[in-house]
Amino acid sequence: MPEFERIDCLIPPECAGQRLDQALAALLPDHSRARLQQWLKDGTLTVDGRPAKPRALVLGGERVSGAYERTEVIADRPQDIPLVVRYEDDDILVIDKPAGLVVHPAAGNPDGTLVNALLHHAPVTAQLPRAGIVHRLDKDTSGLLVVAKSLRAHTALVEQLQARTMGREYQAIACGVLVSGGLVDVPIARHGTDRKRMAATPGGKPAITHFRVRERFRAHTHLALKLETGRTHQIRVHMAFMHHPLLGDPVYGGRLRLPPGCSDELATALKGFRRQALHARRLTLTHPGSGRRLSWSAPTPPDLAALLDVLRRDAGLDGLDARAGVDADGVEWEYVE
Repeated sequence: MPEFERIDCLIPPECAGQRLDQALAALLPDHSRARLQQWLKDGTLTVDGRPAKPRALVLGGERVSGAYERTEVIADRPQDIPLVVRYEDDDILVIDKPAGLVVHPAAGNPDGTLVNALLHHAPVTAQLPRAGIVHRLDKDTSGLLVVAKSLRAHTALVEQLQARTMGREYQAIACGVLVSGGLVDVPIARHGTDRKRMAATPGGKPAITHFRVRERFRAHTHLALKLETGRTHQIRVHMAFMHHPLLGDPVYGGRLRLPPGCSDELATALKGFRRQALHARRLTLTHPGSGRRLSWSAPTPPDLAALLDVLRRDAGLDGLDARAGVDADGVEWEYVE
């Protein structure tokens, strides 16, 4: 039998003159404004017993009532898959995802995904859209992502992503030597013929990536990047657009090119690195419950760290101050207020 959650509230007088959906979003913060708008449109919520439009202006004193069905959004099965948890409380869960772990089940990956792991680790996520996952990382991208464990947290995190107030920082190795950092402000859309790829195109959705140089090698550059938006494959597409695709990127990187005079050690390391060299190293957000501004960082994964060491030796930087300007890894989380 389906379970229903009832909503019954009065519009306070101080909301007079506001749109109905605006007033409800303030009164019912556990629900997104889009969700409330849909409930008004389909009649799930009524005002004084009558249907009402989301944009209708309120006078104050109206009674909004209705009941929505609570169903398990996720039908996938829980699986005992180890997770590296950087932080957890009743509202959120911060995961350090390894490369190779798919986030959502799909035709080619029906199980063994982060969703399956979350359903086992935190069964409450079964009640949330996409098992509480509000943003994603590609299968072969490692690093931090946040998961909601409550409806309140899910709504708040989605709003932070939409308002661009969630900070996401990455490290990557790009092909070629970049002289300086900069900004890529190029829209991204689905590729016109290959639906598995994205493309930089004027007709796409706005996409902004900030990047700076951390280290330069003979034929590669170690980068720090910040996302202002969060489009699918954004960093990978933007760096390819700049003619500096990510090392090891099987979709946007083209064939592997070995640097002139490449040592056997470097050739082996480059040929053996089978994923895009991209790691989500830092995540900053406002906690949905406490309102505190929190930040977490994840150490460079072993495969990426080993490749960086080989690149440093090839560039003659081993034992020198090769890491000048590189942010320290290892801080798991901190207040940033």
